[in-house]
Amino acid sequence: MPTLPETTWMRLLPDEVVATLSRMEFLARAKKKGAMSGRHTSPNKGFSVVFAEHRQYMPGDDIRDLDWRVFAKSDRYYIKQYIEETNLRATIVLDCSGSMKYRGEQACEVGGKKLTKFEYAQHLAAAIAYMMVKQQDAVGLVTFDDKIQSYIKAASRPSQVRLILSELDKAVPGNDTRLATTLHEVAERIPSRGLVIIISDCFESAAQIIESFHHFKFRSHELVLFHVMAEEELTFPFSQSQEFKDLEASGARIKVDPRTIRAAYLQKVKEHVTALEKACGQMQAEYVPLTTKSMFVKAVADFLSRRAKKR
Repeated sequence: MPTLPETTWMRLLPDEVVATLSRMEFLARAKKKGAMSGRHTSPNKGFSVVFAEHRQYMPGDDIRDLDWRVFAKSDRYYIKQYIEETNLRATIVLDCSGSMKYRGEQACEVGGKKLTKFEYAQHLAAAIAYMMVKQQDAVGLVTFDDKIQSYIKAASRPSQVRLILSELDKAVPGNDTRLATTLHEVAERIPSRGLVIIISDCFESAAQIIESFHHFKFRSHELVLFHVMAEEELTFPFSQSQEFKDLEASGARIKVDPRTIRAAYLQKVKEHVTALEKACGQMQAEYVPLTTKSMFVKAVADFLSRRAKKR
């Protein structure tokens, strides 16, 4: 009997990564609405185990929910209300623009191969999708470059992982970045409030990106930005005369002495990163800076640990 070839999308979830992820949970920080009971706090008040508040008794209320201690103190009837938990609805938005093709010399390796920013983002998206479906949450995927390339609606069925990983495997970095314009479109297309996870190198005007973030907040989404950059883009370690190539549509090349532009370059990067981080903080979005130098599964573990403490 012939041996069946390994499905190519399986490479995005190596066995050792699955083993690590199986011990983790991705919890929502903000209140979420969902169709089933789960581990995420809902804006609706129900009757679970976490006390929320009292309200005055109304005819028709179940007397089993009366707080008799409050009655003994105040001689008035009050109902105990609790926080209801629900499932999470998330959408992963993956940048497939040309700039994501960059592969730094200091990048981590998977299967003996250094990862480009895009390959790193693919693994990161696969890990998050796997975790969410494992905990019965709904997750969807949007891929884009200068326009939306694919859109998978959020679902929690087990086959959703295969569907998302297959789409991630087919995706390739392509044209120019139109991050802000695309995010505005995504904000309009996601039907109900939930979690939006953006994975991008954010190679566009910070002001335009921030404006699109406000669109998500206006529609009551919780926002997480995974800002993926290569270590070389952050430190600019080059010392000899180099030819730099535009990885997006123009393909333009320019030869410069890195020593003459290092200070100005690093200042621009610092201003860009600071603007994004500050804006995310102001709108209670989560800014997660990542470098391809750090193994993606460790980056996920560190992020979830910090998130759990904040929650």
